[in-house]
Amino acid sequence: MTRRLLLSHLTVALLVLLCLEVPLGIFYSRAEQQHATRAAGDEAESLAAFAAVSLEGRRTAALRSRVAHCAERVGGDVFVFGPEGRLMASSRPLTPTEAREMAGRREVRSALRGRAAVDLREGTAGGGVRVPAAAAPVPLGPDRFGAVRVVLPADMVHRRIHGVWLTLAVVGLVALVAVAGVAFWLARWTSRPVLELERATARLAEGDLSVRATLATSTGPPEVRRLAVTFNETAARLEHLLASQRAFAGEASHQLKTPLAALRLRLDNLEPDVADHARGGLAAAMTETERLARMVEGLLAMARLDEKAVMRVPVDLDRVALDRVQTWAPVFEERGCRLALGVEHAGQALAVPGAVEQILDNLLSNALRVSPSGSVVLLDRRLPRPARRSPRDHRAPWAELHVVDEGPGMPPEHRERAFDRFWRAPGSTEGGSGLGLPLVQRLAVASGGHVVLEEAARGGIDAVVRLPSIPSRGGPGHPSARAESRAESLLPWPARRTVHTPRRPAPSVRRP
Repeated sequence: MTRRLLLSHLTVALLVLLCLEVPLGIFYSRAEQQHATRAAGDEAESLAAFAAVSLEGRRTAALRSRVAHCAERVGGDVFVFGPEGRLMASSRPLTPTEAREMAGRREVRSALRGRAAVDLREGTAGGGVRVPAAAAPVPLGPDRFGAVRVVLPADMVHRRIHGVWLTLAVVGLVALVAVAGVAFWLARWTSRPVLELERATARLAEGDLSVRATLATSTGPPEVRRLAVTFNETAARLEHLLASQRAFAGEASHQLKTPLAALRLRLDNLEPDVADHARGGLAAAMTETERLARMVEGLLAMARLDEKAVMRVPVDLDRVALDRVQTWAPVFEERGCRLALGVEHAGQALAVPGAVEQILDNLLSNALRVSPSGSVVLLDRRLPRPARRSPRDHRAPWAELHVVDEGPGMPPEHRERAFDRFWRAPGSTEGGSGLGLPLVQRLAVASGGHVVLEEAARGGIDAVVRLPSIPSRGGPGHPSARAESRAESLLPWPARRTVHTPRRPAPSVRRP
């Protein structure tokens, strides 16, 4: 910002200087040429008076001496012509052809007719400088006139004009340096509080609620100081609100979990003393207690997710998927199901720390709840095919995680509502709090991705989680892939990789 402000000030100053100095330079250049022309005319008139006396008295030697002296003094050329245009004296020797040519010049012919004249011709110095030449008549009788022609050197005029432009350039440079110093101070004075506000805002977005813009409240423009004060008040209020929410979440966790645990223990203790006809009610009460406990855990997890903004970090999806399979495989075996790991690799993706583990735990828990005995739940990883992406699509590709079950499935309208809080499908069995899938969606969105429920090939649900993929430099022989293969060999057979039944191509992405 400082550079942009400094550049804008210098640009304005440069434009002003150009608008002032260029016309001024042109004016002084023309003035120098006019001054040189007048000087040549004065010399020509002065020498014409002396030439008239010398020619009438036939003192050509004195005339030649005066011509040489005048040419040496002005640093140019001086020529004296008689009535018929015959060269009488010159400061440098001329050939007859050159003498005739010079006698035929416009200003010389005008002087021979009794009228003084000047001429401006392009000089050898170049640069648009014109060489002044003046001719004055020499009266030799009633109707007879000679002529004196004085030519000033082009380099003299050129040197004077260059001096004018050099002076203007030095003055402009000094003015630009002065403007740059003042502009730099103004730019720093303006930009320092703005940059501090920018850094403080970035830290606040990253979750640092204690950040304050202290410098911006005491320096800079008044509008920026007021903005800094407002920012500090907003940050303090946000810190207070989130601290209150954090305290409430902690107190609620303690106050709700303890009575629920005590209630569960009391129900367990009542089980031996309950009559057979009342055992159904006791089982229903225990089920609702467990559901309430899961609901409390889900609400607290959402509250903790909302507490602060977290940065996304690279996560190895293959390792996380393998770890979840190792953890959940025994649980699936107890329920008479199998958990299989897909054969593809997903590599690394950006996600909130711990989000992928929570997402897979919730999806695997839901899949286990609806899977019949003897069925297979597939945890698959995929990268989208290059052909699926448009050549104009410059966004990062999605890394996909699929949890595919063989349960009863859900109609499309129910799959759309499955991410609503506390919503449960009509006719759903025991368990479930209606918060698992909403938490999955919140975690996926916080990680920069999304989650959708699609119909599986065999009638179940294909829960697809898409996260921003990080291009991997390794392939199947990469150290992470080799380490995964070694770890996978330690799994029991039901949890090892297996090729599931062929699936139809993934449909288009539908955001919930």
